[in-house]
Amino acid sequence: LFVLILQHWDVFKYVTEVFILVPALLGLKGNLEMTLASRLSTAANIGQMDTPKELWRMITGNMALIQVQATVVGFLASIAAVIFGWIPDGHFSIDHAVLLCASSVATAFIASLVLGMIMIGVIIGSRKMGINPDNVATPIAASLGDLITLALLSGISWGLYKELESKAYVNPLVCAFFIALLPIWIIIAKKNTATREVLYSGWEPVIIAMAISSAGGLILDRTVSDPNFAGMAVFTPVINGVGGNLVAVQASRISTYLHMSGMPGESSETAPRKCPSPCSTFFSSDVNSRSARVLFLLVVPGHLVFLYTISSMQGGHTTLTLIFIVFYMTAALLQVLILLYIADWMVHWMWGRDLDPDNFSIPYLTALGDLIGTGLLALSFHILWLIGDRDSDVGD
Repeated sequence: LFVLILQHWDVFKYVTEVFILVPALLGLKGNLEMTLASRLSTAANIGQMDTPKELWRMITGNMALIQVQATVVGFLASIAAVIFGWIPDGHFSIDHAVLLCASSVATAFIASLVLGMIMIGVIIGSRKMGINPDNVATPIAASLGDLITLALLSGISWGLYKELESKAYVNPLVCAFFIALLPIWIIIAKKNTATREVLYSGWEPVIIAMAISSAGGLILDRTVSDPNFAGMAVFTPVINGVGGNLVAVQASRISTYLHMSGMPGESSETAPRKCPSPCSTFFSSDVNSRSARVLFLLVVPGHLVFLYTISSMQGGHTTLTLIFIVFYMTAALLQVLILLYIADWMVHWMWGRDLDPDNFSIPYLTALGDLIGTGLLALSFHILWLIGDRDSDVGD
C-alpha cells in the first residue's frame, strides 16, 4: 500500500520519472537478492557452507558482489528512467536527472546491504533447522525486498527532493560517494573464487533484466499519469511481487534439483528442451511439475488476501467489484502461468549450455514478471474502462 501514499507525494507528482524506477528497483531486488538466495541455497544444499571457513568465504564474496551489481545497475536504472521520461515529453531537467541517479544508487546499495544480511541469516538458520532454504529464502527476499526498497526509495527521493532548492550539491555528492566505494567491493569480490566468475560474466542478465523492468516502469508511468487509470498504481507491486515470488521459488528449486546431478552442462538426463509441452510442465509426475501446480494454485488465495487488505484499508482508487476481481485474477493467473512455463524451459536451456541457472535465470524471470504483470494489469484497466466499468471508480 506504499504506492497508494507515494503517488501523492510532491517528488512523485513533480518528478514522475521516479515511477519508472519503481519496477526497475523492485526488479533489482529480484535480480540480486533472490539470485543471492538461490546461489547460497544451492551451496548450502550441496555442502559448500558446512565449515566456518567456507561459510565466511561465501558470505564476504557474495556481499561484495551484490554491492557492485547494485551500484552499477542502480546507476543504469536511473539513466534508463531519465531517457524513458525524456523521450515521450521532450523535456529534460538536469536537477531531476541527478536526483534520480542519487535516489536510485543509494536505494539499490542500502537495500542490497540490508537484504543480503537478512538472506544470509535466513539461509544459515534454515540449514540448522533442517529446512530447505529454496522454499524459504527466495520468498522472504522477494517480500521483504518490496517493502524495504519502496520505503528506501520514497524516503531517499523525498529527502533529496527537499534539498534541491537550498542545497543542490547534496544530490551529486550522494552519487559520487556510492560510486567511489565501487573499487573496494570489486577488489573483495575478485579475491573470492566463488564470486570472481559472476563478477565478470554475471552482468548481462541483470542489465537486460533492468531494461525489461524499466519498460514495465514506462507502462506504469504512462498509465498512472492518466487520471482515468490512477488506481493501477496500488495494484502493480502486488501482482508483480506475487508473480516474482512464485517463479523465483520454482527456478531455485529446479536449479538445485539439477545441481544434485552434477555441474552445468554435464548431465545427459538434463539436456535442454527446445520447447517443453505445457503437459510436462504442469501435469507430469515429476517433482518440479508438482511444485509448479502447487505454486499456481497459490495465486488465487494469495491475491484474494491482498485485495481484501487493500479494500479493508480503503486503499487505491478502485472499488473491488466482481467484474474487476475477475479481470484482475485473470491477469494474475495468466502472468504466473506464462512465468512458470518460461522457467521450466529457461532453467533447463541454461543448464544445457553450461550456464548456472542460479546466476542467470532469476533476473530474466523476475523482470519478465514485472513487464508481463504491468502490461496485463494496464490492459485490464483499459478494457474495464472501455466496457463501461466506470461507476466502480476505475481510476477515479
